[in-house]
Amino acid sequence: MPHLYRISPLGPTNPTTLSPPSPGTAPVLMAAKVISSGIRYTTLPESYVRPVNDRPNLSEVSNCDDVPIIDIGCGDRHLISQQIGYACRRYGFFQKELTWRTINQVVNHGVPDEIVQKMQQVGKEFFLLPIEEKMKHYSEDPAKTMRLSTSFNVQKEQVHNWRDYLRLHCYPLDQYSPEWPSNPSYFKLTHVEKSIRIREYVGNYCTAVRDLGMRILESISESLGLQKEQIKTILGEQGQHMAINHYPVCPEPELTYGLPGHTDPNALTILLQDTLVSGLQVLKDGKWLAVKPCPNAFVINIGDQLEAVSNGEYKSVWHRAVVNSDNPRMSIASFLCPCNDSIIRAPEEIIKDGSKPVFKDFTYAEYYKKFWTRNLDQEHCLQFFKNQ
Repeated sequence: MPHLYRISPLGPTNPTTLSPPSPGTAPVLMAAKVISSGIRYTTLPESYVRPVNDRPNLSEVSNCDDVPIIDIGCGDRHLISQQIGYACRRYGFFQKELTWRTINQVVNHGVPDEIVQKMQQVGKEFFLLPIEEKMKHYSEDPAKTMRLSTSFNVQKEQVHNWRDYLRLHCYPLDQYSPEWPSNPSYFKLTHVEKSIRIREYVGNYCTAVRDLGMRILESISESLGLQKEQIKTILGEQGQHMAINHYPVCPEPELTYGLPGHTDPNALTILLQDTLVSGLQVLKDGKWLAVKPCPNAFVINIGDQLEAVSNGEYKSVWHRAVVNSDNPRMSIASFLCPCNDSIIRAPEEIIKDGSKPVFKDFTYAEYYKKFWTRNLDQEHCLQFFKNQ
């Protein structure tokens, strides 16, 4: 298949970019859409190369050694709200431990190790599927509620990102799970079993993570001096979706990103990191810091909607994903999103006397539409909604 040497994902390259194809390599047009095609690249395709002034400068990145770790199952709500308040003001993110490592048991939050491990197994096996099977789900339409895609917004961006991802909407579960991939088999049971245990594997994970997210939102609300249900009331019946991110081995990781620096447009992000391969970095005090994977922990990111609801007191965290030349990496991000028609505004209780809200009132539908009209690494989308 000689033409394979002249095709690269989403853009042109030269004949030296690809290693020789192995027998049974996927058709060229399929392989050209995604980077998890089984092809091993020896140089980075031109469409992924960042300008010199917009590269990760990996040698200048230090480790973030003081990531706040909060046990929200300790039973002391006052202590929890204090710790979360500090983390949200100072960092915009924190880590939530999953288990006691000494006895490897779940602590109070409903996300057992078994559920987490099965979810990770599903993600890994999906991206190991033959390219023909994966490409059945490919789409570049951000409105689709289930799709395999690549980079971030390939129709708008000028430089692409070294990432493929599977996006799944997860709530209500019985509405969205029927459209999930049936291969690998962990996504759904057989048709006979499905009606009995639809939440098996991925469904169980989605349900448990949603419950964890709702508890965290209650603690965030209390940390702002509000009633525990108040933020959830503002956000309305929240949607939920998931991105299973796959970052293949990259031939020149210093020239590109898995994802460039950005904030999340939603309310709260619950991230399950790859425990063996690092890649998450956060911006703190003007410097990028690497967040090492912590076994048995979720990383919790404050999103743009919580920055608006807190009247700017809590900051949506700038973060990015970098890649490496040795090992592929996977992360699983779960997003809690306000109801589309909920009015996003800071409650009167947290607006200082004599001041006005930092942000205009808006709906999440308005915000999300604006977010998708731009590149991920452009200025903070929330700036468009600031009061003058």
